[in-house]
Amino acid sequence: MCFSPQADLVGGAVVAALGVDAIRHVHRHHGHVAIAALPLVLGAHQLDESLVWWGLQGHVSASVGRVAMWVYLSIAFVLLPIYVPAAVLALERSARRRWAMAPFVVLGVGVSAVLLAAMFHGPVHVRLAPYHLSYGMRLRDGGLVVVLYVVAVCGALLCSSERPVVLFGVVNLVAIAVIAVLTVDGFTSVWCGWAAVSSGAIVVYLRFAARAGRRRAAGELRSATT
Repeated sequence: MCFSPQADLVGGAVVAALGVDAIRHVHRHHGHVAIAALPLVLGAHQLDESLVWWGLQGHVSASVGRVAMWVYLSIAFVLLPIYVPAAVLALERSARRRWAMAPFVVLGVGVSAVLLAAMFHGPVHVRLAPYHLSYGMRLRDGGLVVVLYVVAVCGALLCSSERPVVLFGVVNLVAIAVIAVLTVDGFTSVWCGWAAVSSGAIVVYLRFAARAGRRRAAGELRSATT
């Protein structure tokens, strides 16, 4: 995330706590588990980046900072392109919309494979920049890969039958465009930080979904007993 390791540390702790709260509100809706865990994953992601900062600043060993960098990029480049569309697919109740979302999961797998190969071929590096960290690696057709990454992550969100999920996708698309204009070298760090913070919307959604589910269950119970 931008600003400082302290911002990553505090932001990551808050978002991870929201993730715990989200999982608490899943109840019997097993399809909600993956999307509920997303804030927890993103919170841990930001906590890990604080170690990347401190490694570059000399507050922890360079080897610890290097490992933290690989963990951070593995989550950002390998896990999230698959996890997000798959989580939204698991959440969806409409069979027609699940079929529409499936290509985004496949695309996410492809993007993840390309980025993982680029990471292993190297070189991979990170450096301090004003108010953010700048990650870099050698990637052929990088612009195209970034576009496909965005399509995989946001496409499934936009196909959802749940309005809050679609809104989450629209907001993230706007945020991606703004961040891309404001900073190119800090895109990975800033966007992942934004995604972590905005995932609080998922907690709000799950709270309302759980409340609505309890009301439906109570109504069905009353109907059955009358």
